[in-house]
Amino acid sequence: QVQLVESGGGLVQPGGSLRLSCAASGFTFSSYAMNWYRQAPGKERELVASISSAATHTNYADSVKGRFTISRDNAKNTVYLQMNSLEPEDTAVYYCNVKKWGLDYWGQGTQVTVSS
Repeated sequence: QVQLVESGGGLVQPGGSLRLSCAASGFTFSSYAMNWYRQAPGKERELVASISSAATHTNYADSVKGRFTISRDNAKNTVYLQMNSLEPEDTAVYYCNVKKWGLDYWGQGTQVTVSS
């Protein structure tokens, strides 16, 4: 079965950096686009970044453009989210996502807190 396991979250000061990882299993990772979403308290889950199966195309939410970078290693079945210049507004639970056969699969999420 599809399994997505996020890691790398934590507490960081404004202006700091974090790198999130998502280890995938249970499907042919290299055949699917991957996504990172986030959900802040009291807000809807929002798409942060996407990467195509061969990493030839990426897309970002306007709020993170120029600060976040999504990448993937198909040999390791892992997708990453490098987050730089973090702001308090980036505080949220971050989720890895894959859309497979019309269904959404999610990891358990990793908490990112940006605070001084």
